[in-house]
Amino acid sequence: MKDSAKKFVSNVGIDPRLLGMIGALVVLWVVFDLWTGGRFLTPRNLFNISVQTSSVAIMATGMVFVIVTRHIDLSVGSLLGFIGMSVAALQVHVLPDIVGLGHWSIWIIASVAAVLMGLVIGAAQGWVIGYLTVPAFIVTLGGLLIYRGAMWWVTEGQTVSPLDPNFKLLGGGAEGTLGETLSWAFGLFASFAAVVLIILSRRRKANHGFVVKPVWAEGVLIALAVGLIMGFVWTLNSYPIAKGARARVAEARGLELTDTLSLNHGVAIPVVILLLVTVAMTIVSKRTRFGRYIYATGGNPEAAELSGINTRMLTVKVFALMGALTGISAVVASARLGSVDVGLGTLDELRVIAAAVIGGTALAGGFGTIYGAVIGAAIMQTLQSGMASVGVDAPLQNMVVGFVLVVAVWIDIVYRRKVGV
Repeated sequence: MKDSAKKFVSNVGIDPRLLGMIGALVVLWVVFDLWTGGRFLTPRNLFNISVQTSSVAIMATGMVFVIVTRHIDLSVGSLLGFIGMSVAALQVHVLPDIVGLGHWSIWIIASVAAVLMGLVIGAAQGWVIGYLTVPAFIVTLGGLLIYRGAMWWVTEGQTVSPLDPNFKLLGGGAEGTLGETLSWAFGLFASFAAVVLIILSRRRKANHGFVVKPVWAEGVLIALAVGLIMGFVWTLNSYPIAKGARARVAEARGLELTDTLSLNHGVAIPVVILLLVTVAMTIVSKRTRFGRYIYATGGNPEAAELSGINTRMLTVKVFALMGALTGISAVVASARLGSVDVGLGTLDELRVIAAAVIGGTALAGGFGTIYGAVIGAAIMQTLQSGMASVGVDAPLQNMVVGFVLVVAVWIDIVYRRKVGV
């Protein structure tokens, strides 16, 4: 029976580590659902978990590249807070005087400014690390302190609110979703894309003479992918909008509010942003020269440099990308809260690193997957949400997360020794 299961997994081509992470996530869901008497695995709770996971998961995809190249970034939490406070002040105190209060362009300018800020600051850190050869640990530790202090100076510690209404849609909530119809369309598009990618991958392997999986195995993968995507959409489409928000949502969607009108949330915009970032980062890691250089440098920096890779400029690019993704996360996090205070992003650097490591990224460099980091972020958020729902105190929550992180790294070390990686 055990050999048959191994053969099935091998034929289907599922990464055992991916299978283990998904299994751990499912176990956590079941345990917390039983513990809470069926209140955990509800559309409402899963919707909230998906939104809360997005900000950390977006940064975790960039942290994979940082760790793969044998670096670390301790500044992302403080940088998120600094960017969030800066763009909040921009849209509340600056842009209304320039383009007018409530102008349609405010959310666009604020979002672009957030990404550009992250890009420039990340590139500057990468330049210090790559060209001045200051260890990344020291540079980003200094950044952690600098950006947290700079965040306070932006508004002298005052909370900035209210943010632009259109900007707040990027953070989810009752109005910040695709709605039922667009969510189904999004699910169908994502399912179609998954099927096309699986087929193209099979054709590419066959054209280059590699061994391909049996047709039935490809069918199983396609069925799993489509089933998971559409099941996810169905779950979020089953979460009804509260009565207090029905009038606003109906007006925003151009619907006439009646007693019989059924309004549900659907897929939240932060989740859409996360999925787009995940797809883009996966393509970068697997289909571009930049991605190949990252993994080659992480595997053997000396050999990579001797082969002609400009590892110094590569470091600048990796940290610039990390900064840009932190800017995107800052938009999502601040929009979700609707206001920004000096606590935004506190300890997010640890959550991001933990998500990447729990997702299988090797601290020694050379290996890591984007989807693993996203699943790792989901595991982290599931742990925190589950413990909060059963009344576990915040200090104990941090202790459990720390313990899980150590165990995850130990399991990864044991697995690599076993397979000889």
